[in-house]
Amino acid sequence: MTVIATAGHVDHGKSTLVRALTGTDPDRWAEEKERGLTIDLGFASTTLPSGRALSLVDVPGHIRFLRNMLSGVGAVDGCLFVVAATEGWKPQSEEHLRILDLLGLTRGVVALTKVDLVDDDLRELAQLDVEEHVAGTFLDGAEIIAVAAGDGPDGEGIDTLKASLDRLAADAETRVADGTPRLWVDRAFAPPGVGAVVTGTLTGGAVAVGDELAVSSAASSADTIRIRGIQNHHRDLDRVEAGNRVALNLVGVSHRDVARGDVLVAEEAWHHSAMVDAELTVLEGLDHPVTRRGAYAAYIGSGEFPCRLRVLADTEAEPGAELPTEIAPGATGNVRLYLSRAIPLTPGDRFILRESGRHETVGGGRILDVDPVLPATKARPDDSVERIVAERGWVDVDQLRRLTGTSHEPTIGRWVVHDGALAELAAEVEALVTRAGPLGLDLASLNERQRTALEAIETVRIDQGRAVVGPVVDPLADHPWVASLAAAPFTPPGPDGVDRNEIRELVRRGLVVEQDGIYFAQAAIDEARSILREAFTESDGLTVAEIRDLLGTTRKYVLALLAHLDGNGMTRRRDDLRIPGPRL
Repeated sequence: MTVIATAGHVDHGKSTLVRALTGTDPDRWAEEKERGLTIDLGFASTTLPSGRALSLVDVPGHIRFLRNMLSGVGAVDGCLFVVAATEGWKPQSEEHLRILDLLGLTRGVVALTKVDLVDDDLRELAQLDVEEHVAGTFLDGAEIIAVAAGDGPDGEGIDTLKASLDRLAADAETRVADGTPRLWVDRAFAPPGVGAVVTGTLTGGAVAVGDELAVSSAASSADTIRIRGIQNHHRDLDRVEAGNRVALNLVGVSHRDVARGDVLVAEEAWHHSAMVDAELTVLEGLDHPVTRRGAYAAYIGSGEFPCRLRVLADTEAEPGAELPTEIAPGATGNVRLYLSRAIPLTPGDRFILRESGRHETVGGGRILDVDPVLPATKARPDDSVERIVAERGWVDVDQLRRLTGTSHEPTIGRWVVHDGALAELAAEVEALVTRAGPLGLDLASLNERQRTALEAIETVRIDQGRAVVGPVVDPLADHPWVASLAAAPFTPPGPDGVDRNEIRELVRRGLVVEQDGIYFAQAAIDEARSILREAFTESDGLTVAEIRDLLGTTRKYVLALLAHLDGNGMTRRRDDLRIPGPRL
């Protein structure tokens, strides 16, 4: 489904035109009908001659309701720009056009309304006036259709306009559905017996009944909400794709806690940010530059967010260069926006900037970085993935997806890594392994990134949980101390002169058994177990002295040996005797 917004000066016939095209009156409020003036957003739909579905968002044209207009044009495929032949181009026409241009729209149709109220000469002059004003904008060369919508669906030019809108819908770019749904709320209400319902244009990915989403709201404390029902232009659906106008019936939140400007998202797929770097284009007709002084509001999606800004250096600026303090009318520069609250954003999101004190639109642009890590004095933002990775060094692939809006193959492990950062960490880890000596470095002593960096070090090998430099050669194979322990199994020599790291590794591998500070070869344990098993066939129990004599050792060694056997279930103590254990 294609979604387009109306735009144009107040009282130029937008709502009448929508009614003629769709049969739906977009003015919902009694005050709108009484005054003949669109105050809030209106919504309607129709089926075009080709069978394509078209959603229309009717926005108010009066300057007093500009914020409502801005909330309706954040997620549309094109516009139906309305100019009355009776009045021609007006200041509000100009402001709406500039806003749509700044929002990145690339297509639209112009409806020249009320042509039945002027003669042929005035009609031609009105069309020339429109062509002159849209020259150089995204509407340059757009079809201009003369209509008389006051006569209803059979009015002059209505069929021609529908055909033109059909061509616009056919040419509209397919919305990217990347599995990250986002819905900017433009209405929230509670029909009797239904519960909370929100409406908006779904982007990013499909949603289905039963899906859980997160709500980014200034009022709600709900962590997650569930979709109980979906409607698309009065049709009940189980699932709806991105690019459609939808109404979602929600469980887990009150309609009083959700309002225009709030956002529903798949929580794990989005980065929420209150500080972003952006590219700002200042309107050419502004009579002053944009500086950090002033009270601003950023219009993003359907929301209005009070913000502060700071002008940043251009990408090409030399490190240490003095920061600019202003952006001149007609110029484009980088800014850092400090929003009133964190919202789910992605690079490429469009915004409009207004100065609240002067009640004027100053410019607009697109988000470049949703999570700036450099201070403003050093930031040189652009929309490249390479810069984001270079500034961070190591970025988890899932986090990079949230920061860029696109998926990337990991460089190593689960990270996308800048070449310099990987080389630096690999050198540090190689030095650690080298200092550990021939026994190598225990992998448990490294953090996750360090263990991953081992994959990039050709000189390092992994053996039995340790990282060693060079070919894998077991320095503990045929260790002379183990041979000494085996040669005197029940009167073993102490570890004098043996490296403590080697002792720990021999014990870890099970080649040596330690008990109460005395070390036995594993073979000695096996031999004692065999001797005792045979002795217990002739006796129900043996004293420590009897076991000492059987093994040909001293009390010091036999007590340590029996403590180990008791602890491993091979023997059990009963009064002064040792009896067979369950694992003998």
